Amino acid sequence: METLVCVAVWAVAMAMVVASVMWAYRWSHPRANGRLPPGSLGLPLLGETLQFFAPNTTCDISPFVKERLNRYGSIFKTSVVGRPVVVTADPEMNYYVFQQEGKLFESWYPDTFTEIFGRDNVGSLHGFMYKYLKSLVLRLYGQENLRAVLLDETDRACRTSLASWAAQPSVELKDSISAMIFDLTAKKLISYEPSKSSENLRKNFVAFIRGLISFPVDIPGTAYHECMKGRRNAMKVLKKMMRERMEEPGRQCEDFFDVLIEELGREKPVLTEGIALDLMFVLLFASFETTSLALTLGVRLLAENPTVLDALTEEHEAIVRGRKEGCDAAGLTWADYKSMTFTSQVTLEMVRLANIVPGIFRKALQDIEFKGYTIPAGWGVMVCPPAVHLNPEIYEDPLAFNPWRWQMQLTLVVLMLSGLSVGLIPKIYRVQQDKVEITGGSKHFMAFGGGLRFCVGTDLSKVLIATFIHHLVTKYRWKTVKGGNIVRTPGLSFPDGFHVQFFPKN
Repeated sequence: METLVCVAVWAVAMAMVVASVMWAYRWSHPRANGRLPPGSLGLPLLGETLQFFAPNTTCDISPFVKERLNRYGSIFKTSVVGRPVVVTADPEMNYYVFQQEGKLFESWYPDTFTEIFGRDNVGSLHGFMYKYLKSLVLRLYGQENLRAVLLDETDRACRTSLASWAAQPSVELKDSISAMIFDLTAKKLISYEPSKSSENLRKNFVAFIRGLISFPVDIPGTAYHECMKGRRNAMKVLKKMMRERMEEPGRQCEDFFDVLIEELGREKPVLTEGIALDLMFVLLFASFETTSLALTLGVRLLAENPTVLDALTEEHEAIVRGRKEGCDAAGLTWADYKSMTFTSQVTLEMVRLANIVPGIFRKALQDIEFKGYTIPAGWGVMVCPPAVHLNPEIYEDPLAFNPWRWQMQLTLVVLMLSGLSVGLIPKIYRVQQDKVEITGGSKHFMAFGGGLRFCVGTDLSKVLIATFIHHLVTKYRWKTVKGGNIVRTPGLSFPDGFHVQFFPKN
């Protein structure tokens, strides 16, 4: 009897071993109707998630991506948080993915990202619903409202904040810029004013951001757990606010949240409460976090590159000198903003090096053939902006902070607008045009996304950066007190802060 039991146990154990080996083999050798890109899917379920989230302290392409680019080429496969993903640093494929959204690809993010931003977040919506929400948001962040309302409010916020910081021994710049932008945008979105509210809403978003791009383990004490806790607290505030406004008859439309509530009150609403709440959450986050990171890195880069700072200062002092007598000596006009040629180049160079978004995700809707490789239906695709923005074949000396690299493209635009035949334009200009387009997402520049999902807040971000720079370089000097070191995990952060002291110019 004991012998039979031992045999049975042995047989079960062997069966489990064989099944595990077969399962591991199928994981590492998935079936496909064609040739898969080279690469490794790593360990079953875990994949290469640990390597993907490993911190690094460089402005260069992450070691995870760089090692695989060197080994496999510009298109390779991996697995992150349990899903097979094709990573592309190939400009042609990136462009193809963006242009084929809604046909061969759709917006997609790993399940952990969906949990963080909500099941009904705008990144998970497609077709008519996405376009409908985009049109609503553009009422607030489009150029018409920027010119009429937001430029003046942004100008006032930057002036007030910098004056306040200059009165202090030092400020932690990333947190200070975040607070400035959050207060500005939260007021437009939900009429939120910290001094008049019992809820510290930004505190919840700070907790959320700390674990946003972290290893997804929801255990107390982990960054991911704090991230989810921050989301729950922020959503609790938004839900309470929605209930109170819905119960207030005849309420006047005062902010963007009221616009959404009006849409919900239509006879046949397109929106649901879940979509409206997730949209507000994403807008509150995206409105301040990405721009504050880019600006913080930008201030550090300006301090490290005095030639750039001198050229920038010259442009903005010329704007101040050129104002008509009797005009507001401090306020920026739309004409002032549109005249900031070198500032626009500096902005593009800041966001190129900041690489705030380490990956843009899509999902294949069917088996797709590209450059001899097959992307199976259901697989994720991660377009990798840093691998393009830091490619020396596209950007000479890519880690250098060189805003003048964008000047050639602007010259080309002027030449073409003047009616000069493309055939007469020097070859170097035509090569530059093929390499870099600055008017939107393209094969070689995607700091603001690309295709149908080009960031609706792009113009607001550019206005914020330009306005902040204007008051910074015309009225203040500054020095680094401590910090400023960066870590990517793979998103950008300043783990020890960036403490700066500001001094009014005489």
